Amino acid sequence: MKKISLTGIKPTGDLHIGNYFGAIKPALELAKEYDARYFIADYHALNTMKNSKELNFTIRQVAAGWLACGLDPEKVIFYRQSSIPEVFELTAMLMAFTAKGLMNRAHAYKAAVQENTERGDDTDAGINMGLFTYPVLMAADIIIFDSDIVPVGRDQVQHIEMAQDMAQSVNANYGQQVLKVPQAGVQDNTAVVPGLDGRKMSKSYGNVIPLFASEKALHKTIMRITTNSQSVQEPKDPDTSQIFQLYKLFADESGQAALAERYRAGGMGWGEAKEELFSAVNRCLSPIRERYDAIMSDIPSLDRILKQGAEKARPIAAATVKRFRKAAGID
Repeated sequence: MKKISLTGIKPTGDLHIGNYFGAIKPALELAKEYDARYFIADYHALNTMKNSKELNFTIRQVAAGWLACGLDPEKVIFYRQSSIPEVFELTAMLMAFTAKGLMNRAHAYKAAVQENTERGDDTDAGINMGLFTYPVLMAADIIIFDSDIVPVGRDQVQHIEMAQDMAQSVNANYGQQVLKVPQAGVQDNTAVVPGLDGRKMSKSYGNVIPLFASEKALHKTIMRITTNSQSVQEPKDPDTSQIFQLYKLFADESGQAALAERYRAGGMGWGEAKEELFSAVNRCLSPIRERYDAIMSDIPSLDRILKQGAEKARPIAAATVKRFRKAAGID
C-alpha cells in the first residue's frame, strides 16, 4: 500500500512561474510515488481575504491552474477544504488537546505581534482568532486524511511539528493510536526562480512572470527583465544572468549549451537574449495556458471535479473523526 501525501493549496490569486517550478511541479511529482491528496485551503484564505467575489473567483482560478498544470483528478483526490465538514469537527476536538502556549509560538502569530510592537500598537491589534488558531485547522487538514508525508519548505516545518504534537497528545491521552502522526517531507531542492529584477520571484516584490498570461502580455513582461549596461558586442556570462537562469528552466541541455555559447562569444544583445527566453517560455506555457482558459470557460465542470473529489475524501475524513469520537467517549 502506498503512503499518503497531502498538499494544501492556498487560493492566493494569479499563479506565476515561480509557483510552477517551486511548488506545483514538485507537488504533482508526488503522485508517482504516493497516494496523493490535494486541497484548496479556502477557509485558511478567509483570514486575509474578506471580499466574497474575489475569494470565490480565486478558488476556481487556482483550482483550474493546478488542473492545467497536470493534476489528474482521476488519479488523486482533489477537493475544497470547505467541502469537508469533518475537518472543522476535528479542529474543535483538537482544540481540547492544544496548549495556548503552543499557539503563542506559531511563526505567523509571532510575526504579527512583532509588527504591532514595532508600530507601537497593541500587541494583538488586527489579529483575528483565525490567524491565532491557524495551526490547529492546518493540523486537522493533515491528520484527518491519515497523511504520512506533507511536503513543505523548511520554513513551514513548524506547522507539521505542531500537528505531530496534537496527534501525539491525543494518542497519549487515550493510550492508543487514534490519529496517525504525520511527517514533514522537507523540500530543500526545489527551484529558486529569479524574478524580473534578479531577486527571488515573488508577488510581494512585484517581479513575477504570470503563468497564464496571454502571449502578448508574456512578451511584454519578459522584455521588462532588468539587465546591466553591457553592449551587444561584449561577451556575457550566462551564469550571472537571470535571463539565462530562467531560460534553463524551459530549455533542454542542448539548447542551454547553444545559448550559453552565444552569450560568451559576444554579438548578442540583451534584447535578443530576452527574445530567445520568450520563445522558450511561450513554447512551454502555450498548451498549459490553453488548458487553463478552457477550464475557466466551463466553471460548472470545474465545480463538478471538486465536488467529486470531496465525495471521495469525505468517507476517509469521517472514519478519522469516528475513531476520535469513539476514543473520546462521544460516539
